[in-house]
Amino acid sequence: MKNYNVFIGIDVSKETLDIIGINDESEILLNHQIISNKVSSIKSFFKKASVNFIKDQMLVTYEDTGIYSNHLDKVFSLLKINYCKVSALEIKKSKGLQRGKSDKDDAKAIAYYALSHKNKMRLSEPLENNILHLRVLYSQREKIITAIQTFNSNKELDDFIPKSIIKDLAKTQNSIINNLKKNLKTIDDQINKIIHNNTLITIYYDLINTIPGIGTQTAVYLIIATRAFTRFSNSRQLACYCGIAPFPYESGTSIKGKNKVSQFADKKLKTLLNMCALNAKKYDPQIKLYFDKKLKEGKNKMLILNNIRNKLVHRVFAVIKRQQPYVITHTFAA
Repeated sequence: MKNYNVFIGIDVSKETLDIIGINDESEILLNHQIISNKVSSIKSFFKKASVNFIKDQMLVTYEDTGIYSNHLDKVFSLLKINYCKVSALEIKKSKGLQRGKSDKDDAKAIAYYALSHKNKMRLSEPLENNILHLRVLYSQREKIITAIQTFNSNKELDDFIPKSIIKDLAKTQNSIINNLKKNLKTIDDQINKIIHNNTLITIYYDLINTIPGIGTQTAVYLIIATRAFTRFSNSRQLACYCGIAPFPYESGTSIKGKNKVSQFADKKLKTLLNMCALNAKKYDPQIKLYFDKKLKEGKNKMLILNNIRNKLVHRVFAVIKRQQPYVITHTFAA
């Protein structure tokens, strides 16, 4: 790890950036300043900061706020400034007891977080354009699916509304649903185009789809969440991120609970993996055999399904690491 002695914290919002800098003695080096969240403003500010401080000894830290931090990523990559994007929840938990809230205090807290965690901070890199494009399209896809489900759920009210009104509404409602489905297909086509125009993403996508139970949408989301498998170095890390890795729950001699999964997770990926586990239980003979065996042993059904989710994550990392399709070994058993 580099010997940083300037720690700059940034509180990110859509319109503005609140910035504070401290040294390794927790003294304020850069007083609170507010700049606009624009590439030109960020570039101008940090060009001056690079003159006032030694660039290689400066570490900039801010919360991962999705697209709102994209300008920062771009400028820091261009200026070759060391930066870390940290989970907002991690920053929040590090603050301890807090009374009141302001953007200035948040920026200072982020700077102090960087100082106290300097030995384990992992430098970030800008999101690759194809992954960013996939993430935006996938987000739009989710919104369209939600809209379709919302309009379809309105049909449950038909029995309680006069037929004359239903007839007028049905034409408009069906037209909206059909248009949404057309847009959904357009987005799916765009996602497929991005996947198959990038050799590495195509390889990962095809490898993941060889695993029984895992479908195309889960494969796409896994590529997005792992940033084409550059974000996590092993399956355990991904399992923790998904919220399916069990952790001990005990303290002293009085609390000896069962291992539990954490509530801090990518809920979308966890839901997708749950669907995959149910599919694998149905279509993968090896998983079905495992499920039935554990059920006969008296294991809890949700515990078994969580174990299957972990198995699927391990399989994903195995096929990616080996660069070979998954083989159902149960087929070859004598």
